[in-house]
Amino acid sequence: MPSTKSAFDAKVPAPGPHAVLWDMDGTLIDTEPYWIAAEMELVKSHGGSWSEEQAFNLVGQALPNGAKILQQAGVDLGIREIIEHLSGQVVAGLTSDVPWRPGALELLSALHREGIPQALVTMSERSIVHELMAALPEGIFTASVTGEEVTHGKPDPEPYRRGLALLGERLGRRFDPARCIGFEDSKPGITSAAAAGLHAVLIPNATDPGVGNWRRIDTLVDINLKTMTDWLVQVNA
Repeated sequence: MPSTKSAFDAKVPAPGPHAVLWDMDGTLIDTEPYWIAAEMELVKSHGGSWSEEQAFNLVGQALPNGAKILQQAGVDLGIREIIEHLSGQVVAGLTSDVPWRPGALELLSALHREGIPQALVTMSERSIVHELMAALPEGIFTASVTGEEVTHGKPDPEPYRRGLALLGERLGRRFDPARCIGFEDSKPGITSAAAAGLHAVLIPNATDPGVGNWRRIDTLVDINLKTMTDWLVQVNA
């Protein structure tokens, strides 16, 4: 059951989400195994060691931050080189298989049919986003934000604020964050979405951020527009 914690104090004057913003890695598609394998291979090739625990600590982090940590683990490359190497490995994995999380593709498609604007907000770079977009029907996302397009990555609220601003520019209207839903799987990500004022919804995956100023669900399976409308109504109950 989704939580109905009193931490949700946003005032939503009308039911139904005005927009839905999505994280990508770990939320829509389960790419964390691709990232972890790429990190382990890279650190090992530079004579270092990289544990699963260290890898999980990078989940949801902005890529430059992760690259700095990999440098500390012995990777003798520049930050940009590290990012490009890891991204290339993930793209190669996605070219072979796009590992959708249960219910994700179905909910994306259902919201699109209902005319709900959607934006992608990811710390991955545009090269990886291209692979996801290629696997989707055209027009699912009205806007997208990638890691290299923001000054401050997650957990800072800038990425989600940027996503809302882009939606507003594309559609010619302002989006109240309290009437928008943000789906995330990681601590940096859910912190970013909540700090931006969205109705933040956590679907734990590789890591579990625990409880906080966000809603928790176990899976996207069977989540629909009515469910999401009920979430927004509950905060005013």
